[in-house]
Amino acid sequence: MTMMKAAVRALCFTAMLAATAFAAAPEPPDPWPDLVRDVFDGRPLADGTGVIAIDMPARAEDAAIVPVTLRLTLAPGDPRHVKAVTLVIDRNPAPVAATFALGPDAGVTAIETRVRVDSYTDVHAVAELDDGTLHMTKIYVKASGGCSAPAAKNADEAKKNLGQMKLRQFAGPDGASREAQLMIRHPNNSGLQMDQLTRLYTPAFFVRDVNIWQGEKLLVKMDAGISLSEDPNIRFTYRPTGAATLRAEAVDTDQNVFRGEWPVGLGE
Repeated sequence: MTMMKAAVRALCFTAMLAATAFAAAPEPPDPWPDLVRDVFDGRPLADGTGVIAIDMPARAEDAAIVPVTLRLTLAPGDPRHVKAVTLVIDRNPAPVAATFALGPDAGVTAIETRVRVDSYTDVHAVAELDDGTLHMTKIYVKASGGCSAPAAKNADEAKKNLGQMKLRQFAGPDGASREAQLMIRHPNNSGLQMDQLTRLYTPAFFVRDVNIWQGEKLLVKMDAGISLSEDPNIRFTYRPTGAATLRAEAVDTDQNVFRGEWPVGLGE
């Protein structure tokens, strides 16, 4: 056997071993059963068809800013209403991205926000109805590195604009509803991002609680974690009551409180 043939055989054997090892590598365990136990106390989850739907890109362009839309699809005339929606990114370090509690008369039918996705994962949305039942849907998203991606803005800029709020208002899709989009300037540090100069991790620092009211009535209350993107925003539909103002209050993990109030009307 020539040295060339021996080398080729050795390379082929090495490649075969590598392929065998790769094929034999066990699939990582599915985290969802443990999440059902820990997040939802093991309560039964019904199929969410006809109750809730989730829209996300199958492959995200930027894992640190992945758009997600939650649609509440109960049929008109259904006597039940959705009390809360929990968004779970199964393989994120902190899987519960946010829970949205909805006012009983808010008429919310869609919620949009932006999230970080750390690795290829199922994303679940679980709706809780006022009869106590839970209804689930899911989607698979290909993205990675979103939780550790560097901040888009430098620390000085983020500190200067911390907590600034902006509200945009729109006519609803059906002529009777309205839409509002609340944007909050905040770095929303995940705790997994490394400072490229010091090589130290930036401590977690994020908006954890947002409440939005129409007049004195609650529209949406959001409890959030590290998976919400930098400069968090929430856009949602709602049923107008004739109230003159929309107002919001947000609290971050350092107990900073940010407030805003705006007259109801189209435009910003």
